[in-house]
Amino acid sequence: MADEGFRNDWATKDFYKVLGVAQDASAADVKKAYRKLARENHPDSNPGDDAKHEKFKAVAEAYDVVGDEVKRAKYDEFRALQSRGGFGAGMGGGGFSGGGFNLDDLLRDGNVRSGGGLGDMFGDLFGGGARSRTQQQASRPRRGADVESTATIGFTEALEGVTVSLRLTTDAACPTCQGTGGKPGTRPHICPECEGAGFVVAGTGGAFSINETCPACGGRQLVYDEACPTCHGSGRGTSARAIQARIPAGVKDGAKIRIKGKGGAGDNGGPAGDLFVTVKVTPHRVFGRKGDNLTLDVPVSFDEAALGGEVRIPTLGGSPVTLKLPAGTPNGRTFRVRGKGATRRDGTKGDLLATIEVQVPANLDPTAKEALEAYRTATAGKPLREGLFS
Repeated sequence: MADEGFRNDWATKDFYKVLGVAQDASAADVKKAYRKLARENHPDSNPGDDAKHEKFKAVAEAYDVVGDEVKRAKYDEFRALQSRGGFGAGMGGGGFSGGGFNLDDLLRDGNVRSGGGLGDMFGDLFGGGARSRTQQQASRPRRGADVESTATIGFTEALEGVTVSLRLTTDAACPTCQGTGGKPGTRPHICPECEGAGFVVAGTGGAFSINETCPACGGRQLVYDEACPTCHGSGRGTSARAIQARIPAGVKDGAKIRIKGKGGAGDNGGPAGDLFVTVKVTPHRVFGRKGDNLTLDVPVSFDEAALGGEVRIPTLGGSPVTLKLPAGTPNGRTFRVRGKGATRRDGTKGDLLATIEVQVPANLDPTAKEALEAYRTATAGKPLREGLFS
């Protein structure tokens, strides 16, 4: 509930004290104090100083309230009620003891001078307003962008695994200004466009509005009188670097390998993004691949297929093996050689699939031709195509 959140947290915060101004300080004095403290404690000016980062958030939160005329009036009204005991221990479901008011009525009906009700006040002051949230988000660590690259490797390298060198160009903080966007040696000041919020409110043409990154400061909340000559005020640059990437054994053509932490650099101390490497595998002269199995076309002669025999075939990266062809082996039959394929993720290997291709000679010497003529005569009574016409 709004009142519960107020009692447990916000009641202890003195926004005037945070800004170092008196309660009756003018709006100009409040803004001046805020700008001074924001400049002194901004994360861009104090990298790695967590204490100043927290101070910057507190200052931004305080200015979000007392820097706004309407919110300040409601905040002052709240402080006045608190000082009169209006929010003592008796506050709860039955209301509070001071002043003859009932808290539920206040939250519902808005019986305060500013006309908005304490429910509205809590929504404005203690609900985590848009400006305060955006200021905190702007200085929050952000993860770097993911980067994509391509590596072309050989067929054998894909089966055995290989380490490749990749040249990457990624987005990074400008090396001249270290991401501030300002010319080195110049001092920053609060962005006059967004008044240090890091965003501006843009209307949508209806009853709603949206927050957009400030075009003047790019969301960094600070601007410089002179922009960085290298990045022209953007604060961003490029980083060229070479990395060593390990491609695991058994990787397939077109596979995408993720390498954590090798992508673009993060902002405000955030982690780097990841690198995604798409693998292109060049084809092999003899072997092919089908999943975790290797494939091989084995040419054999007519007599080897018809009479049977032994045929030696190669394996990739190992010793040759011998296939025993039974008599009458048909063209296109596939033999499986166990454990001679690609490496799987669990370290085991697929198989080698050897497919028989019966070769028909284009030219015959007289002796071979005479032998085939004799074969034709011996098999003339066994037509092969009779079944096509039945």
